[in-house]
Amino acid sequence: MPTSRSATTPPEAELRAALAAALDLLAAVPDGTVRVPAVGTDVSGVVAHVAGCLSWYAHDLVAGPAGADAHTVDPRPDADLGERLTGLRAWGEVLARTVALSPPGEVGAHSDGPPDATGFAALGCAELLLHTDDVADALGLPWAPPESAVGLVLDRLFPDVAGDEDPWSLLRWATGRADLPGRDVRTSWSYRV
Repeated sequence: MPTSRSATTPPEAELRAALAAALDLLAAVPDGTVRVPAVGTDVSGVVAHVAGCLSWYAHDLVAGPAGADAHTVDPRPDADLGERLTGLRAWGEVLARTVALSPPGEVGAHSDGPPDATGFAALGCAELLLHTDDVADALGLPWAPPESAVGLVLDRLFPDVAGDEDPWSLLRWATGRADLPGRDVRTSWSYRV
């Protein structure tokens, strides 16, 4: 396993930092109907997707390894970008509080394995960082995510990805979003929760 690239701050703090950075960029988007080709929807749809993931992660951690997929939380179809950003902020905080209050050893359900609270925080950071990057790329906006949150995602979800490149470039490469000199293009990947 590579040397830790994440800070020693609690995972919920990393999640909150990723959420704040994502909200800063997304709140500056003037039009939620702009397409985001990497995700196949518009900005508002990306925000709804990420908020949905954060809600699922909180509820799947509490539900335990068997999961609880009988219930879903769906966005209102007529909600505008501002309303969806409010939802994203709320679901991010719900997940952060759930992570903070989870007892040691508690695990939940995920398609890539049963993550603990830190694993769910890393999954939440990944959704926030990578999909905000998708939006930034589509709109040509500068985006620099919090380094320690990137480190948490790499350390926890991609422990096999090592290199001298900066962590953000490594994460983008690990998820097929960027090329890195001397490395094969990644066309498929999965988390190691």
